[in-house]
Amino acid sequence: MATYPPAWYALWVVVAACGVGTWYLRHFSTRVQTTRTVALLGTAAMLTLLAWTWAEF
Repeated sequence: MATYPPAWYALWVVVAACGVGTWYLRHFSTRVQTTRTVALLGTAAMLTLLAWTWAEF
């Protein structure tokens, strides 16, 4: 079983927080640019997590 560093789990937290944040902003706010920024941050974090996982584990 692989052991993951704490930063790997921190990326999961960022992905989850951005997912919830994007959903909340999309449904309960009119801030379009903020919604896009949070969604882009979550996408970048997920792609980083995916690449890191494929490369290291």
